[in-house]
Amino acid sequence: MGMGTPALAGPAKGPTVTHLATFGHGLGSGSTLGPDGALYVTDGVVGAVYRIDRRTGQVSLFASGLPPKVLGIGGAMDLVFVGRTAYVLVTMVGGDILGGPHVGDATVGLYRVNRDGTSTVVADIGAWSVAHAPKTGYFLTTGVQYSIEVFRNNFVVTDGHHNRVLQVTADGAIREFLTFANVVPTGLETDGRRMFVSEAGPIPHSPQDGRVLSFDPFASAATEVARGARLLVDVELGPRHELYAVSQGQWDGVMEGSPALPNTGRLVRQSAGGMLTPVVDANGSELVLDRPTSIEFVGRTGYVVSLTGDVYKVSNL
Repeated sequence: MGMGTPALAGPAKGPTVTHLATFGHGLGSGSTLGPDGALYVTDGVVGAVYRIDRRTGQVSLFASGLPPKVLGIGGAMDLVFVGRTAYVLVTMVGGDILGGPHVGDATVGLYRVNRDGTSTVVADIGAWSVAHAPKTGYFLTTGVQYSIEVFRNNFVVTDGHHNRVLQVTADGAIREFLTFANVVPTGLETDGRRMFVSEAGPIPHSPQDGRVLSFDPFASAATEVARGARLLVDVELGPRHELYAVSQGQWDGVMEGSPALPNTGRLVRQSAGGMLTPVVDANGSELVLDRPTSIEFVGRTGYVVSLTGDVYKVSNL
């Protein structure tokens, strides 16, 4: 049998980052995949939710009229769908700064988006937080709720300022689910009977303080599963059911709660020994992200929301 001419190998294909869309008024935060397969994102500046077509990048208004932000961040922060109904987490629009000014009078909590695009308060998390002050140090009485997930027919919410995870029922009942020291819990992910929570860690958000924990509703404490990245803001199960997290990058050093420096963010993945290592392209270079706030996965593609109100697509994971 004769030897044929070998086919020439094409260029190596590795993960790439491309810009998909710009939305809202320049402040991106949470995201989720809707029942129609589109990406839905929050705009805290004006209190709105936008739908983004993952194929074309087209942006359309989905809901408005939520309380807008009154501080540097806040307002509509994150969202989830239950069936075809969206629920939006709104934060930092009411309460007081201890020893400082009154923040506002809007309800901090969980809102249901109605069919006409208006919204209705489901749970007043701010009032509950004032009545159940945390044991760790804090200055904003109503807390800073960062992310929301659905878990075992209830909502689960992180409060990165009051350092706890809350359970919220559909009829508005609230209880403390997990309590932490000053570790700044941020993103959430569900996996059957387990949940994952990412921790940004206290300032200056050193890599050794960036951790991902796992917990279940019957455990008295969470268990560390990975660590090693700066200012973690989200955690998700991605391609091949591997654990990914989003590192916003090097803290800007301005104040507690301020973001990372531009273009220092990374997409990281759990590796051997439970370390979080940056995802690299075909040439071995780390993928660079600009102040990411959340990520969603569809197949081998990740959709990253940036603090700037941009969405980036990470392909070929």
